[in-house]
Amino acid sequence: MEVLGGPHYAVAGAGESHGPAVTTIIHGCPPGHRIVRADVQPYLDRRRPGGNKHGTPRNEKDKVVFLSGLYRDDVDVLLGGAKLSVDVDGAAFETEGYEDGFTTGEPIAAIVLSTSKKSGDYTQFSGPDGEVRPGHTDLVKFHQSQGYVDVRGGGRSSYRSTISDVIGGSVARIVLQQLFGVRILSSICQVGTLQASQRLADSLTIENADTTAKQLDAAEIPSIDSDFANAAGELIKQTRKGGDSLGAAVEVVAVGVPPLLGNPLYQSLKVRLMGALGGLNAVQSCEIGAGADVIERRGSVNNDPIRHAGYQSNTHGGLIGGITTGSPLVARVGFKPTSTINLPQQSVTKDLRDIDFELAKGRHDPCVGVRAGVTLESRVAIELLNALLAYQAHAHAADPITLF
Repeated sequence: MEVLGGPHYAVAGAGESHGPAVTTIIHGCPPGHRIVRADVQPYLDRRRPGGNKHGTPRNEKDKVVFLSGLYRDDVDVLLGGAKLSVDVDGAAFETEGYEDGFTTGEPIAAIVLSTSKKSGDYTQFSGPDGEVRPGHTDLVKFHQSQGYVDVRGGGRSSYRSTISDVIGGSVARIVLQQLFGVRILSSICQVGTLQASQRLADSLTIENADTTAKQLDAAEIPSIDSDFANAAGELIKQTRKGGDSLGAAVEVVAVGVPPLLGNPLYQSLKVRLMGALGGLNAVQSCEIGAGADVIERRGSVNNDPIRHAGYQSNTHGGLIGGITTGSPLVARVGFKPTSTINLPQQSVTKDLRDIDFELAKGRHDPCVGVRAGVTLESRVAIELLNALLAYQAHAHAADPITLF
């Protein structure tokens, strides 16, 4: 079984890039937390294709409909939003989704329909003589599935599958904010060779989180360094025109994280976060805190001084021994250039004949990092809520979580 998080809070998803819909099931959400569909939708809007001019030209609205796990006595409010209708065997059926309710502790189900599909763009990759896109999963997925693979848009390997990450992560971050005021934001800090001069970790606080979020939404690309964002946007535009793609690095920061969450060694929160972030589509690297910069330092420089009021710096990025310290949780994630490009490349067919590959049709992101931040934030939220529930399972749930 493939799930995000777990065993206490877990998210499972189903659905392919060009399938009818993406379905999400959330397990383990504690009861009593108000979830409003309109509060979850903005996170999907950030992720959706067509939501940023520097992303893929595919334009999906990606409206979420909740189907279970929420309730309130005022049923008119509970059912006051999305409608679902289907036509089966000539008979029409209609029902309502949940718009505004409280979690019951039962599994939460959600669905997002896929309506902007051009499946004919992918006939180039069909069958045993289908062509293989370098850098994609085309070859390994075909042989792993013994040929029974959905080639449209990459099937389940598509970034579209991260809809479930964002829905599950949105519910998790709402719960975390209601309990502790936790805020999780991300900022692109590198595109190709261009590097931002400002870092989110240097400025983000709970107090300025709303202002910072608005600044990120208004930028050319989501970065707190406006000059970098403008230059990176232009670089992405020119690279797209040239038929090529770019890599990127995204900084993710969580503030208000309570201390003492996580475990040492095999299930440490560091292991889980690096696995969750590093395992996202197209990610090639994941660093916590100061990351690879610590290689060149001496311990006398790298150790964070501690006083009775707390840590005086945050080289450790909010985690020591896989356990949170209460300092901001900081990660930096590196994405490879998008594999689908419009330039000639050496490749093979799925039956391993050498070919000179050229893309016939298709829509893709020239820089996948542009839309990736909200998915990284979501994965952090899922792991944090799972760690919080694990802590509460062996501690007195009513006791405050404190260190300093």
